[in-house]
Amino acid sequence: MYKILKATKDTYIADKIINNKFRATDANVGLAATLDLFKLYSESTLPGTSSGLNEISRLLIKFDLDPLRALTGSILDYTRSSFNCKLQLFDVIGGQTIPSNFKVIVFPLSQSFDEGRGRDIVSFEDLDSCNFITASASGNTAVNWFLSGANKQGVLGSTNIDIISSGNLSDGNGVVNLWQSQLFTLGTEDLSIDITTLVSATLASQIPDHGFRISFSGTQETDTSTRFVKRFASRHSTNTRIRPRIVVAYDDSTRDDTANFFFDITGSVFLNNFHRGAPANIVSGTSATAISGNDCLVLRLVSGSYQKVITGSQQAIGTNFVTGVYSASFAISSYDTSDVDKLAVGVTASLRDYVVNSGSITFDAFWASLDNRIGYLTSSLTLKANPRSFFSNVEKRLNINVTNSRHAYKSTENVKFRVFAELIDDDTVVFKKSPIVAQSSIFSQMYYRVVDFNSNDTVIPFERTYGGTLLSTDNDGMYFSLDMTSLDVGRTYELQFLIIDRGIEMIFEDSGARFKVEA
Repeated sequence: MYKILKATKDTYIADKIINNKFRATDANVGLAATLDLFKLYSESTLPGTSSGLNEISRLLIKFDLDPLRALTGSILDYTRSSFNCKLQLFDVIGGQTIPSNFKVIVFPLSQSFDEGRGRDIVSFEDLDSCNFITASASGNTAVNWFLSGANKQGVLGSTNIDIISSGNLSDGNGVVNLWQSQLFTLGTEDLSIDITTLVSATLASQIPDHGFRISFSGTQETDTSTRFVKRFASRHSTNTRIRPRIVVAYDDSTRDDTANFFFDITGSVFLNNFHRGAPANIVSGTSATAISGNDCLVLRLVSGSYQKVITGSQQAIGTNFVTGVYSASFAISSYDTSDVDKLAVGVTASLRDYVVNSGSITFDAFWASLDNRIGYLTSSLTLKANPRSFFSNVEKRLNINVTNSRHAYKSTENVKFRVFAELIDDDTVVFKKSPIVAQSSIFSQMYYRVVDFNSNDTVIPFERTYGGTLLSTDNDGMYFSLDMTSLDVGRTYELQFLIIDRGIEMIFEDSGARFKVEA
């Protein structure tokens, strides 16, 4: 799963001296196209004061986490190590001077803020909440920051703070820092900070869901240096590609090895159950008891007198059980001699003898109740010998096709794409009178990316670190789901693929899958 969460509100609050006359602490720039982070030292004066005055700004930003909450009871387990969230802001270079060698720090906010409708970033004359003094407005009543500039920090659970600096998240680690930071060496870098812990704790309702405050770190707000100006695009930028985002990567892929099972290697096979076309748990017995949870059924593999019984479970992603899906994971040793001699007449043999001769063995597969008295499905499973050959570093020649792609999708759709991989160099000849259904090659390391067709910009990359764009496999090939809310409306996109096979990386840029996202 790869999702791009977009900001629902953002702004920056500033304590800025205007024309050496007054401080504009009540100005709002909620509709500005940029988020300006600056610190000025002794650049301005005020009547009756000496030099050495500080002027600073801080950024505020909020994202909608509901798309993640909607998945926490099904395919998303935010406690897994494959769950990752990155806060990304994009640098805007407009010919202005920029600081260098500075650190930016991100805190979770402890109270909510209003975005406001101001846009004057020159004279700061637009008045609205929020601003450097006021966080929001409730009716006609202003709700102030506990300390101007949203600067009152404290421990998680405190009621009189603006930002949360530390806390105990009940994960066994005790009190930990709840801020994250990034060093900007050149000053032109984009912001990309891992906020997985903050998002996970927010989804768990441990941290309040009010967004983040972004500022210069520590003494860099109070020292005698000027840092003007680090500028990021806001959510009101006309360039939708550089608006603030949280990028969520999570391995929710399913590995069904039914069509690609080998001896001596652990694999998984799956059983799907439906009631009137909808996924549903199997019901069994006169009382129609739902079959669910761990170790709730068995898979029995039989060939001649050889038999192996494996305990299966309802499929789980993290701690979430998937309705109507069951799986069994196991390995069968090709050196197993248990009951194998009964398959031959007067000959003691191991499975390996048969595998070497034929290259595979097909087993009858019976899914049944734990006591084997009630059958749920009868099918077959072919286990193959592991492919071996002389050393070869030649890429396979493949045709990759998305078999169910449409020309356009609504921006609200979550689309499951089916991917078919045809091996061009396959010289197997099969003589049959009946129609032949082509079988896709199966690749367990296959990733997708999304490219803007017109600009050729990569919108969603091959995300391999956390498995965010890893394809699932089943008996018919490969597939993945793409959330169209992550893409911009009105743009045309193209799907491309990366396959890692036998240590060789192959990129396929022409899959024939090109589509437009519509409102």
